[in-house]
Amino acid sequence: MVYTDNIKQILRNYENTNAGIKSNLVKILMNGKLGGTGRLLILPVDQGHEHGPDKSFMKNSDAYDPSYHYNLAIEAGLSAYAAPFGFLEAGAETFAGQIPTILKINSSNSLIGIKNQSKNGTVKEALRLGCTAVGFTIYPGSDHQYEMIEEFKEISLEAAEYGLPSVLWSYPRGPEISKESETSIDTISYAAHIAALLGAHIIKVKPPTSSISENSLKENYSALINLNSLSERIKHIKKCAFNSKRIVVFSGGNAKGDDEILTEIKQIKDGGGNGSIIGRNSFQRPKQKALNLLNKIIEIYKN
Repeated sequence: MVYTDNIKQILRNYENTNAGIKSNLVKILMNGKLGGTGRLLILPVDQGHEHGPDKSFMKNSDAYDPSYHYNLAIEAGLSAYAAPFGFLEAGAETFAGQIPTILKINSSNSLIGIKNQSKNGTVKEALRLGCTAVGFTIYPGSDHQYEMIEEFKEISLEAAEYGLPSVLWSYPRGPEISKESETSIDTISYAAHIAALLGAHIIKVKPPTSSISENSLKENYSALINLNSLSERIKHIKKCAFNSKRIVVFSGGNAKGDDEILTEIKQIKDGGGNGSIIGRNSFQRPKQKALNLLNKIIEIYKN
């Protein structure tokens, strides 16, 4: 496999990283229609565990079938497919080697309001399923944040021993964080930085809004960043991930129309974001509409 200059530069940013991890990162970075561009488009399907199957899949009943998501990711030419243990196991043999997969090792559920996640998978299961990476979620600000951080360190260290990179969902939430502050620019930048400090190879955060939760920072932000521009806010989040030396991808968020999604994608691309992880906004659409939307997203990131 011949690496592009974009990929070589990304790999240079990961010093003291073993060859196995870099090899698996390349499998994701070189896969699909965005292969070699340094941009990523990943399908995550952990919403059934997080929100329940009906809330997640009833809009498109085909999505109840785990094979549907494998096929969607493969046909769309995506970079990777991420899901909890059961969903991956249900198709790992049939679709072996057709797309890089990421085992989402922990998940929450909406049946209780506690801001915590349970571990539902292991590194050895990721290896058995032929996964290219492991995924994990932390909630900075939660009453359980330190436990989650320590669990991630244990998982990521074990994964590294086997050459598996770690993808970290860093989602601030907790009793001291308001709903608005969960996506404020200073809170998202903090979440991205924590993920980088923990050694995550790919960082997933939500797109930052223009709000600022920390009053002492408002003057500095106003002087340095055009807060009305999402691309400028994205650029700042990347800066907080070791001065843009870490791969940062952004969630697709709640269900929205095609035009709104594509406008957001253009801003993420212009701000230097490495790409998107889009779940509900793809698999809740009928398959052909999802494929059309994903192809438009890919074209924006390519061009």
